[in-house]
Amino acid sequence: METSRDADHDVCGMSIAIDVVGGKWKLHLMWVLGAGPQRFGQIRRMLDGVSEKVLAENLRHLESAGVVHREIYPEIPPRVEYSLTPRGEELRQALVPLEEWGDRHRDHVLGCELNPV
Repeated sequence: METSRDADHDVCGMSIAIDVVGGKWKLHLMWVLGAGPQRFGQIRRMLDGVSEKVLAENLRHLESAGVVHREIYPEIPPRVEYSLTPRGEELRQALVPLEEWGDRHRDHVLGCELNPV
């Protein structure tokens, strides 16, 4: 009788990557943090339309996935900065071709009627 494989081994790499960057804001967050460390308020201003709650949830998810680092500085009031980890920078670099594709096909895609998610 064949033993069942560990469930983690049955998940393909694409599913794992999509789980990390999927959703409306995570890719944008990766791009913003690619410019260097940012404070929460700076990120929120750059991502027009994201609520504080959603931003905090997305940052926590990216941090738990090991792609975002949260640094707390012992100041009064405490200063917190978010940045990409080496793993996060590697993932951001993997997304560069996606951005380039979007730039090349912008006119066609924006000319279509898209159904926003």
